[in-house]
Parts: sequence; C-alpha cells; structure tokens
Amino acid sequence: MDVFAKFNRKNIQDRQIDTLIGLSKGFLADGTVNQAEAEFLMSWLIQNRQSSDNPVIINLLQKVSAMLVDGVLDKEESEELLGILRKISGDSAEIGELAKTSSLPINEPLPEIGFEGASFLFTGTCAFGTRKQCHEATEALGGAISKSVNKNLNYLVLGTYVTDSWAHETFGRKIEKAVEYRDSGVPIVILTEEHWAQSGKLA
Repeated sequence: MDVFAKFNRKNIQDRQIDTLIGLSKGFLADGTVNQAEAEFLMSWLIQNRQSSDNPVIINLLQKVSAMLVDGVLDKEESEELLGILRKISGDSAEIGELAKTSSLPINEPLPEIGFEGASFLFTGTCAFGTRKQCHEATEALGGAISKSVNKNLNYLVLGTYVTDSWAHETFGRKIEKAVEYRDSGVPIVILTEEHWAQSGKLA
C-alpha cells in the first residue's frame, strides 16, 4: 500500500483520490510535469481544499503552492513534483526520482523511539499530513518539537518525499548538520517518517 494511503486512509475521500490519481497518470504520460500542468493541478487542489480537510489535498497543495510562489516551475521543482505524482499514482519510480533508503543517512538499525520528553524535528515533505499535523501528533505522544538541528535534538524525521537529491534541497543543511553531529558522537537519530508513524502507532 502506498504510504499516502496508509497514513491517511481514514480521512481520504475516495472520489478525490481517484481523481487525483487519474490526473497524476495524465501528467506523467510524457515523463515530465510542465508549468501549465502544475498550475492546473494547483487550481484543482484549491477547489477541492475548500470542501475537504483531506490531509493529502492539503499537503500537496502546500507543496505545489510553494513551487509556484515565484510564478515559475523550474527544472528541479518539476522533477520533484514528477516524483511525488509517480508515488501518488502508484507508478514505479525511476532511479533518481524518489529517495531510496540507501541514498539517505538513516540510522541502521532504526532504534525504538521514546517519545516522552524527547525532541523531534521534521524536514522534507511528509505523507502523514501537514507539518502542523506531524507536530501535533508528536506532542500528543509526549514529544517536543525543536526549531533547529542542535546537540540536544533527539530525532530528525525525514519526510517520505525527501528526494535523493536531498543535499541540494533547502532542507539539505539540516540533514548534513545532523550527520555531522552524529558522526562526532552526539546521539542524534535520523529516521524515516514511516518509522516515526509506526513507533507512535499512527500508521
């Protein structure tokens, strides 16, 4: 099951998601997502957001809106959106599109998470929902949200849609800094969103 559906199954409205999957497959037909397609997708998401609290719609709308905030869908943004839509549609991702575990500096093995009193920082795009929803779920389990990567941070959670070009993304510095601290002996754990959700029984 796709992680989008797994995390949000109870809240997903079938008709919206069926339509979104259909749109995604249409956009992917030529292997690229262009400016006009991204703008059409944003308009559709805005219309559906007005009648729904579907976290998939909210999360994707925030992502596409951020990409188009300057009025231009650049090559990197197009490739990232292509990867997200491939995942939503259920199509197999090509190498270089969505992150493979081996391309991300995840702790191996992933430890059991202790939420109570621990500090968390989220980076990248999460499938569970908006950043606010991830924060609220963490706090409900007894965790605290950190504002930055520092030596007191316990867990850096990588969103499902962190791409394998993470080092070049705006959130790349957070990951790099956490790796530097971890390599120097600071007990920071870098983990996947899926492991966070499973540990908190959110999935």
